[in-house]
Amino acid sequence: MASVSPSSRLNKAVRQYYMSLPQGGKCQVTYIWIDGTGQGLRNKTRTLDEEPAGIEDIPEWNFDGSSTYQSEGSNSDMYLIPVCMFRDPFTLDPNKLVLCEVLKYNRLPSETNQRHSCTKVMEEVKEHCMWFGMEQEYTLLGVDGHPFSWPANGYPAPQGPFYCSVGANNAYGRDIVECHYKACLYAGVKICGTNAEVMPSQWEFQVGPCEGIEMGDHLWAARFLLHRVCEDFGVVATLDPKPVKGDWNGTGCHTNVSTKQMREDGGLQYIMEAVDRLSKRHMEHIRVYDACGGQDNMRRLTGFHETSNISDFSSGVANRAASIRIPRQVAHDKKGYFEDRRPAGNCDPYAVIRAIVGTCLLEVEDGTQSQ
Repeated sequence: MASVSPSSRLNKAVRQYYMSLPQGGKCQVTYIWIDGTGQGLRNKTRTLDEEPAGIEDIPEWNFDGSSTYQSEGSNSDMYLIPVCMFRDPFTLDPNKLVLCEVLKYNRLPSETNQRHSCTKVMEEVKEHCMWFGMEQEYTLLGVDGHPFSWPANGYPAPQGPFYCSVGANNAYGRDIVECHYKACLYAGVKICGTNAEVMPSQWEFQVGPCEGIEMGDHLWAARFLLHRVCEDFGVVATLDPKPVKGDWNGTGCHTNVSTKQMREDGGLQYIMEAVDRLSKRHMEHIRVYDACGGQDNMRRLTGFHETSNISDFSSGVANRAASIRIPRQVAHDKKGYFEDRRPAGNCDPYAVIRAIVGTCLLEVEDGTQSQ
């Protein structure tokens, strides 16, 4: 069995004694931000004199960007700009978690601040009432990097019995999954479901429907909560698009998309128009659908294991080997949404939804996108 962290073996009863102490009317606010890798999350906590009523009550803060791959030591201060507030499921009410944008010393967005430009794009298309839902797959590992509950010197049974499974011989790590689900609900994250995935120790949760920029905010918050819950259990959640080589499924972040017109009667016409536009910008999307400019998805999008081939665009009804899947119910109802199956597990949701909106709604006649 995969190893767990030493911290997870500390006496939690002792911890609970201190966690139950009164706070004297003060409020702990934990600031969360994306670091210079574009994948890692950082956080630190400060005390406010009273519980904030809204995001406008939370002050800006700063941090040492030279320690997060975001600046040089000679000019290291970076700004934290609060943008979305959640309840804290770890220290409980009245304490808060706050997702932040990062600005550089000159108050321009940091290189991995994809939210700033995404917000502008979502504002341009607000009349379309864009709804998104993202399916975040992840794999549980021990701190030694070995998949959680896999044999120490071998492999589990081949894929087949693990998807949506039940039973100790098939479902590995359900305690973590259920604790994460409850943490998201408590926090106010728009989590809408979860299930065991095809590879053992691989799981998925879904966030949405979310409108506009809210999609990125809530998925990043859900990711933070996942890593924080796993920390308590002493294991690691990886979003790597292909965590285990060989005949095992990869890790995606399938993205469901609809506009107001798509959801209305006859909306299938607008869905197919969007699919056609996406077909013409396939490789541009591939470059923003993982954290490494498309290099990570090369390991995942092989045409096998319920994926399309990275080099080719495809679409189809109920086809999980296509780039874009039209759910069968949508084809029957002739309205609804489409699923872009290309985004990798480690994608930045802000970059993904910005690209989709830019291609589907902001493309002008000469083939360029509105800036």
